[in-house]
Amino acid sequence: MARPPVAKLMDYGKFKYESAVKAREARKNQAQTVIKEMKLRPKIDVHDYETKKGHVVRFLREGDKVKITIMFRGREQSRPEMGARLLQRLAEDVVDLGFVESAPKLDGRNMIMVLGPHKKKADFRAERAAGRAHDDHDLAHALLTEHAPSPAAPPPARAAVPRPAAAAAPEVEQPVSDAPLVEEATVVDAATPPPTKTAAKAAAPKVPTPRAPAKAPAKAAAPKAPPKPRAPAAKKVSQPADGAETPA
Repeated sequence: MARPPVAKLMDYGKFKYESAVKAREARKNQAQTVIKEMKLRPKIDVHDYETKKGHVVRFLREGDKVKITIMFRGREQSRPEMGARLLQRLAEDVVDLGFVESAPKLDGRNMIMVLGPHKKKADFRAERAAGRAHDDHDLAHALLTEHAPSPAAPPPARAAVPRPAAAAAPEVEQPVSDAPLVEEATVVDAATPPPTKTAAKAAAPKVPTPRAPAKAPAKAAAPKAPPKPRAPAAKKVSQPADGAETPA
């Protein structure tokens, strides 16, 4: 409402985008309260009641509201005080986690009561995140402590082992001769080239290689036996014809 009015030029598309981003972040951090429902019967057993109460405790710890419904069937509708006592008992059992937000009231054949949590859901989420971070830190510390290398003790010093002394070689007396020592001088002619390998082989005397002894002659053949005399062949006798006279 200034005089003159103050105006600001801005990008309308950018303004809409930033507004949408802010709204999204606000919804992300906003915890929505969910109403859970738990149904009971007036003549519920003790163990079933403990199980149902455990679910109610879990819902209240997570920051959710719980709607308790007592269902009446048949002649149970004439005894609504049974449902009221059961709801009162449940409210007293979870008084540390929640409070009675809506008193028990009869709705047709059902009796309804609403329990509200003492703790907000956003606080529960923050505590759970902090607890997880603490647990992860403790777990990491425990793993590092478990798998940390233990300080290695220095190895014991090894005792020096005395080495055996080397046996002294026996001294051998060299014969001493009275003849004067004469040094032989080798005269090398610089003009003469050194002998080659071929010349050295040719100059080397040939040593006859001993031959292996000849193989022993094969065994002499045994003398053949003289041929056996043959029996004289029998002379053939002509048979006389029928009617011929045989000589006497």
